[in-house]
Amino acid sequence: MRDFSQAPFLVIWEVTRACDLACVHCRASADPYRDPLELSTEEGFRLLKTVREFGDPIMIFTGGDPLKRPDLFELLEHSVKLGLRTTVSPSPTPLLTPEAIGGFQRVGVARISVSVDGWDAASHDGFRQVPGSFDRAMLALEEAQRIGLSTQINTTVSRHNHRRLAEIADMVDRLGCDMWDVFFLVPTGRGASQQELNAEEFEEVFGFMYERSKHSRAVIKTTEAMHYRRYLMQRRKAEGGDGQGYGHGRAGGQGADTPLNKMSGINSGRGFVFVSRTGEIYPSGFLPISSGNVRNDSLVEVYRHGALFQELRDSSALKGKCGLCQYRNLCGGSRSRAYALTGDYLAAEPRCLHQPEAES
Repeated sequence: MRDFSQAPFLVIWEVTRACDLACVHCRASADPYRDPLELSTEEGFRLLKTVREFGDPIMIFTGGDPLKRPDLFELLEHSVKLGLRTTVSPSPTPLLTPEAIGGFQRVGVARISVSVDGWDAASHDGFRQVPGSFDRAMLALEEAQRIGLSTQINTTVSRHNHRRLAEIADMVDRLGCDMWDVFFLVPTGRGASQQELNAEEFEEVFGFMYERSKHSRAVIKTTEAMHYRRYLMQRRKAEGGDGQGYGHGRAGGQGADTPLNKMSGINSGRGFVFVSRTGEIYPSGFLPISSGNVRNDSLVEVYRHGALFQELRDSSALKGKCGLCQYRNLCGGSRSRAYALTGDYLAAEPRCLHQPEAES
């Protein structure tokens, strides 16, 4: 397992919260207008230079809709020139044109990720609250595929779609995507008004993902479902393996250097850091407790030495069954969900069925 005490695997910069969608689950509660206090272009350049001090983490530009920033391509190009592995998550709006997709490839973006939460236009657009967003997502993914730009689909799992994931998975493969990132809803922002799946339903979805991963073209990973790693270990052990290699899908395999094994143990503040549109430094976008601001504080120093980040990386500080669990270093439970539902980011994962004392 990698040591994330010195450098994160993923750095996410919310370049803006402005977005023309009104998704019912939105973490950011985005609106159509940019915040005048957003980091400027020059401040963005300085942030990216600081990120490079970590080495070569994956640098993700997210929002809102990053395309609402007129300097987006300057920022992306600067990130690539610094040697950062750069990806971007645009929203499927009229701004996501073939020209914009070609621009991503031109400046050297490694991958774009597009959110698709329904199995057809009606289910997706109802969730995203804007007619036509599904069709725009399809056109964007098809255009990226045509020009050879790697793609990823992000799907937020909630009650509206958890019984239809097979159809979304078929779409992921049909579109030739390299990764399917399955987000498990955390009740923050507008997502607070939505019902999460319960612990039993989490396990059902885990079972589907595991079986699907055996023949999926795409790598399948999760966000805010750290206990899927525990589930994978248990399934592999039950099937006669040692449970150590849990990468899966076309690019996954079972070696130690698979994409998913690289993410082993990642959690809020542990292999992961989030910078808000105004420069606030958070362990995660779903765990909005600031540990500083890049305008005044070093991102590197905050990540390595900030009290909150150090506490989150100390698995012995976990409470309840997470603190007793043999998988606590691999999994650790969603610190964001624990905070959202209990007010304590060290509390046990509220949506996990596993009972450590029952483990033989």
